[in-house]
Formats: sequence, structure tokens, C-alpha cells
Amino acid sequence: MAVYVNNKKASHDYELLDTFEAGIVLTGNEVKSVRKGQGKLEGAHVIIRGGEAFLVSASIPSYQKANAPEDYEPEHPRKLLLSKKELIKLHGESEKNGLTIVPIQLYSNGRKIKLKIAVGRGKKKFDKREAIKARDTKRDLDRSLRHQ
Repeated sequence: MAVYVNNKKASHDYELLDTFEAGIVLTGNEVKSVRKGQGKLEGAHVIIRGGEAFLVSASIPSYQKANAPEDYEPEHPRKLLLSKKELIKLHGESEKNGLTIVPIQLYSNGRKIKLKIAVGRGKKKFDKREAIKARDTKRDLDRSLRHQ
């Protein structure tokens, strides 16, 4: 399982509650680009419209600029492949106040490219500060234990 693109800001900006694995509909140029490690998930989110899930604001550039179609847009919405049960659960979660569906990473599962998504609640500024402080103290403790 090779991880191609990570969304590092997702765990910093959101408290992740529940994760799902979804297939993603990509063109051939986009598949090659993702496998090369190009693409950004920062600022992207998932919306559910008409019983289907779409990844919005994720940027996946074309593999070769010269061979890309003239009307190619790197940030167009991409359809996600989920079961009906997962879609119903995600739709119910996204309707709750303050919950968002965010992408976490693009990775391969065999020959297929999958997207890991999570339902998250946005963190406030003081929550982020507490997380940074806890991470720093843990790092200092690990360093001191390593040197003894």
C-alpha cells in the first residue's frame, strides 16, 4: 500500500471521528499524476449531492501539461465511489452541526487508487494550541529518555 498524497493539515484542523475508504473516479492523466506524487488535498472537502459523494477543491494537475486537454481544470469535482450504506451514514453525519467530511490521503490498494476520508469536527484555536503543547512536551520527554 503506497501512500501518494497526504493531507497533513486535516488532523491539525479537525478532530477526526470516523474514517472511510472510497474509490475515486480519475482520468488516465490524473492517475499518472497521483502515482507520481503530485496533487494537494489541503483545503479540500467532500460534499454529498443527489445521493452521490464528490471531492471538491482537491488539486490534481495533469501528468504532462503539453498532452492535457485544453479545457482541463485541476480542481474540478471528482466523484467518489462508496456503498449506499456508507453514503447514507456520511450524509447523516454531514447534516449534523459542525461536522465536515475531509480527505486524509490518496493511496493505492493493489492497482486501484483509493481515498481515505474522515468525518471531522473543526478545532478551535485553543484546541490547536493544546495539541501543539502536548506534542512538544512528548517530544522533549522522548529526547530526555533517549539521552539517558
